[in-house]
Amino acid sequence: MIRNISFLLLLFSLSRCSTVPVTGRKQLDFIPNSELLSLSFDSYKQVLKDNKVSTNQQQSAMVKNVGLKIKDAVERYMKQNNLEAELKSFSWEFNLLESENVNAFCMPGGKVAFYTGIMPICQDETGVAVVMGHEVAHAIANHGGERMSQGLIQQFGGVAISVALQEKPKETQQLAMAAYGAGSTVFGILPYSRLHESEADKMGLVFMAMAGFNPQEAPVFWVRMSEMSKGKNPPEFLSTHPSNEKRIQDLKNYMPKALKYYNKK
Repeated sequence: MIRNISFLLLLFSLSRCSTVPVTGRKQLDFIPNSELLSLSFDSYKQVLKDNKVSTNQQQSAMVKNVGLKIKDAVERYMKQNNLEAELKSFSWEFNLLESENVNAFCMPGGKVAFYTGIMPICQDETGVAVVMGHEVAHAIANHGGERMSQGLIQQFGGVAISVALQEKPKETQQLAMAAYGAGSTVFGILPYSRLHESEADKMGLVFMAMAGFNPQEAPVFWVRMSEMSKGKNPPEFLSTHPSNEKRIQDLKNYMPKALKYYNKK
C-alpha cells in the first residue's frame, strides 16, 4: 500500500498545475498536450467517418460563420492576456452533422461538430453562438485533459483500496470497492463535470460577447432547451450538467461581467 501511495504522491508532484482562462481556476493536468490533441484529432476523423455531414447549406454556413467569429474572439482574448501560445496546436474545424441528437461538442484542439437536432432550438446565429461559445470554452479550459487526469486519480485510488484490503474477506473487499466506485463518482467526478459545465457557460458568455453576439440571449436559449427537455433530466446530483434552472440563474448572475465585453465589441 505504501508503494501505491508513494506513486500517487509522485504523480501529484510531477503534475502540471494550469490556470483556466477567464475564470482563473487552478486545475490539475497530467496529460501531455501532444497526446491529448492526437487522440482528439483521430476521434474527430472517426466522428466524421461515422456521421453524414449535413447538406443543409444555410445551416452549415451558419455554424461555420459563427464558429469563425467565436474563434477570432477566442484568439483575440488569448492574445490580450498573453496566452496565445495555448492555441498554437489548435486546428479549428466546424461541421454540421445529420442527426436528431440535440447536441454539439468541441474536442480539444478546436474540432467542433453540431448536430442538426439542436438547430431548431438555436433558431438563429445568436442561438448558435450560445452553444458554440460554450462548447469552444470546454476546449480552451482544457476540460478534456482535466477529466482524463481525474480518471487516473480515481483508478489509482481504487488500486490503493484494493491493496489495503487484500487480507480482508472477499465479501468485505467487494463491498468496499463498490462503495468507492459509487462515492468517487457521485462526490468526485460528477461534481467536477458540473463545475466544467458552469465554467464553460461563463467563458462562453465572454466569447460570444466579444464575437458581437448579445450574451443576454443565452438564458433565453436555455429556457427553450428547458422546455424541450422537460421531464427528461436526471436529478442534478446524478447529472454531469447543472439543472436548467440553476444554469439560467447562474448565467443571469454572470451577465454584468459578460456585458462589459459586449459593449467593447
